[in-house]
Amino acid sequence: MSDKKSMDPNELRPELVESIERHKLLQDEARPEAVAKRRKRGQRMIRENVADLLDPDDSIEYGGLAFAAQRRRVPIEELIKRTPADGMVAEIGSVNGDLFDRSRTRCLVLGYDFTVLAGTQGWFNHRKKDRMLELAYKWRIPTVLFAEGGGGRPGDVDTMDVMVAGLDLKSFSHYAMLSGLVPIVGIVSGYCFAGNAALVGCSDVIIATKSSNLGMAGPAMIEGGGLGVFKPQEVGPMSIQSPNGVVDILVEDDTEAVQVAKQYLSYFQGDLPEWECADQSLLRQCIPERRRRGYDVRKAIDIVADTGSILELRRGFGPGIITSLIRIEGKPFGLVANNCLHLGGAIDANGADKMARFVQLCDAFDIPMIILIDTPGFMVGPEAEKTAQVRHFCRIFNNACNVTIPIFSVVLRKGYGLGAMAMAGGSFHNSAFIVSWPTGEFGGMGLEGAVRLGFKKELDAIDDPEKREARFEELVAMHYEHGKAINMAAALEIDDVIDPAQTRTWIMRGLRSMPEPEKRSGKKRPNIDCW
Repeated sequence: MSDKKSMDPNELRPELVESIERHKLLQDEARPEAVAKRRKRGQRMIRENVADLLDPDDSIEYGGLAFAAQRRRVPIEELIKRTPADGMVAEIGSVNGDLFDRSRTRCLVLGYDFTVLAGTQGWFNHRKKDRMLELAYKWRIPTVLFAEGGGGRPGDVDTMDVMVAGLDLKSFSHYAMLSGLVPIVGIVSGYCFAGNAALVGCSDVIIATKSSNLGMAGPAMIEGGGLGVFKPQEVGPMSIQSPNGVVDILVEDDTEAVQVAKQYLSYFQGDLPEWECADQSLLRQCIPERRRRGYDVRKAIDIVADTGSILELRRGFGPGIITSLIRIEGKPFGLVANNCLHLGGAIDANGADKMARFVQLCDAFDIPMIILIDTPGFMVGPEAEKTAQVRHFCRIFNNACNVTIPIFSVVLRKGYGLGAMAMAGGSFHNSAFIVSWPTGEFGGMGLEGAVRLGFKKELDAIDDPEKREARFEELVAMHYEHGKAINMAAALEIDDVIDPAQTRTWIMRGLRSMPEPEKRSGKKRPNIDCW
């Protein structure tokens, strides 16, 4: 005879009640004290960040019922309450599902919970990461890591019978193996040290709040190594980690960090059907009439790109090169530009590293590139050579010459020597097209230097300083006339001289001329260089 009560679908059996109550303990409402501490620090709870990143009602959490492996020294009831999810929130959902087809928006999120044992890496949250990262690799899911935390956790004593050092765990290798396969984004808010930093450092891009600290060792490890006693705020502040190139994008707070992560991922998710742009005739006035006068190339980038579509990477590092993700007519592009306000646009070691890595990033995911050239070449002199620039500068050649994405080069003003060749992909004819604005000027080296070297004897023979200077300017003008853009085009060294207002038109027509990228089953590149 059937039990009518047991057939009632609204009845919650004891085992279901137990599960529901355990899941309630994962929510922030169950931990008001932890929430209050985060608010005092101006930070959000990790679940708030994850919920803000993923589309509503379109995610599932893995491994939420885990807790710290410390049952030998802490009662289970206390561990369940104090160490929910073992300090690691792991979800799969969608990002930007309102903009793109859902098949392109799947995303894996791993989030360390700093309110659980300082965001340290416990036994079970390592196992959880391994499980999730294996799925990310198998299913090719872009991955976002909220990396706040203090590294390894020595207090997980439950593993002592089966583990000594744990150096065979796969979390770091699993995360690194995603490089070049799917976009991987690291977000730092607060303190991020040791193992947490080792993970985030493998990311394609690191987004960090301005108040964060990021380092390969935290205060405890530094002190343990006999290297002194430091406060966490003294280790790897953003005043160091942004100018030195570790952090790609600085933001004010958690909210902006999530917004920027969404924007970054969007460039790898597809085209936008709707877009706006500035009046392109404004490009005609970007370059000063005086050929040696500086200007802000970012203003030209703002005009060329779709309105609101620019995301600049590593702005604080290598300021002579600008690297940005942009859109034109809704299509994603990588854009590199020389910044003449730094060293006159000359390429130094840091700028070369910055460009070389950005080329790898774009090539790995078939994002075509736009290069805006205005450079007198690479840096010269004994001080420049102390930076190992022979190797650093040539990274541009080795990377740009071996990509399969189209490169569209536009010379804004100066296109001199090896620096200009490197910018254009190793040779002016390596670009899908290379055109110049009418203000373009070209030569094997800077005009002034070429005159000083090539006409040294003639100039030295002129005793009168004023006459010598007049002759010098006359020779420079002669070289300028010979190397101006229209003569370069006539000699077929560049493809055309264009109205600056037609820059977007050239880029889009050039893109439509390109064959579709080949379909592939695996990575295009083994990985994207961390540096």
